[in-house]
Amino acid sequence: MTSLKFGTSGLRGLVTELVGLPTYAHVRAFCAVLREDGVSGEILIGQDLRSSSPLIASQCAQAVADVGLVPVACGAVPTPALALAAMTAGSPAIMVTGSHIPDDRNGLKFYRAEGEIDKADEQRILAQHQALGLETAPEVTVSPTSRDVLSGYVARYSGFFGQALSGMTIGVYEHSSVGRDVIGTVLSALGATPVSLGRSDRFIPVDTEALRPEDEQLAAQWAGERRLDAIVSTDGDADRPLVADESGRFLRGDLVGALTARLLGADAIVTPVTSNSALDRPSAFAQVVRTRVGSPYVIAGMAQAKAQGARIVIGFEANGGVLLGSDVTRNGKTLPALPTRDAMLPILSTLALARSQGTTLGALAGEASFAVALSNRLQEIPQERTAALIARLDAEDPTFRDSAFADHGGVAARDDRDGLRLTLGSGATVHFRPSGNAPELRVYVEAADQVQAEALMAQYLGFAAAQTRPA
Repeated sequence: MTSLKFGTSGLRGLVTELVGLPTYAHVRAFCAVLREDGVSGEILIGQDLRSSSPLIASQCAQAVADVGLVPVACGAVPTPALALAAMTAGSPAIMVTGSHIPDDRNGLKFYRAEGEIDKADEQRILAQHQALGLETAPEVTVSPTSRDVLSGYVARYSGFFGQALSGMTIGVYEHSSVGRDVIGTVLSALGATPVSLGRSDRFIPVDTEALRPEDEQLAAQWAGERRLDAIVSTDGDADRPLVADESGRFLRGDLVGALTARLLGADAIVTPVTSNSALDRPSAFAQVVRTRVGSPYVIAGMAQAKAQGARIVIGFEANGGVLLGSDVTRNGKTLPALPTRDAMLPILSTLALARSQGTTLGALAGEASFAVALSNRLQEIPQERTAALIARLDAEDPTFRDSAFADHGGVAARDDRDGLRLTLGSGATVHFRPSGNAPELRVYVEAADQVQAEALMAQYLGFAAAQTRPA
């Protein structure tokens, strides 16, 4: 049984099950879908910095060339920079990335000229993959032309934000993010002084929803050693941001998304059920659309909000990735829509909001009055075990569910749109959700304060571990 599957954003799996024929065949299937729809010409190809990405990118190029389309190599670039270039050129694109998952895994993200593919496109690709029935992949012989896509990405933000960050000193946690250099370039263009931190020659799987303790320790250490206004970073393919305040405390991704929406004047936000419950307060935003986790669902929700008359639509996820669903004009400058996850926009928007108000990121976070929310994960948990636990909690065994949450007033409400989100009698929430990209069980909690949230997380992470342990 293969590990390859379409998850929350793209096709992902073990490198050993992706390199070679699987990559070639899936890209051929994508090209077949494009051909059915009358698409011709170029397909842009980008990659992240993980060790397997250059080989996979070359196999993508061979598959594109073999169907009579033109592969264009864009090199190691952020996913949103590739998407922007593809949309500007009116060309499809393929990004080779596993995002935040470990180096032994990788993936493919597919883009039409209009933007990221949707769930219907995924099903068409899988159907074409089966219909093609390819059994071998040729050796790579094609030498695609190359193209710079970073200059347009830099110009997009330097033109819109101007000198909005003048005088700020920003630490850039570079690790192995494919966006590590362009972040510094953009910060400098906006008047800030970037400080390079933690650059790595090996791939580090930084997950913005489940930070490693060492990442949090490093941020606190750097903040203590240097006078920084903030520390910023991204995941591996630079479509999800990390933003830490002046003391090195990381802001949750949904808070970063909300601050971005605030700066840009959004009248509608679209966000998954995993994002903070504070967003649903009547005074927060005029319209809030909740979705399942995954950028295709957020994109569909943005289309829904626009159809209902929203003027400025911002989509974001609890992992921090922000999707710009509308053109935004501010101070006489217009930022065109970019309906794919992007780390640069929320990083710059959050910093610019603090700068414009003459305050700190820590103060902005405090004023938002979000519930204290934590997320963590259990790795190497087969999805059938996760599904069995959720089914038992959801409907199959109410006695089991009631006893599991008796210490917190039982279960007052449930939401099964994506995994199972339980609102407890105490007002706290616990959410169990299978990852769409890896054999992992995600656990999310919300509580009134940090101590309660940490206790809740420890209790129900342990509970989930015990319940999914092999018999």
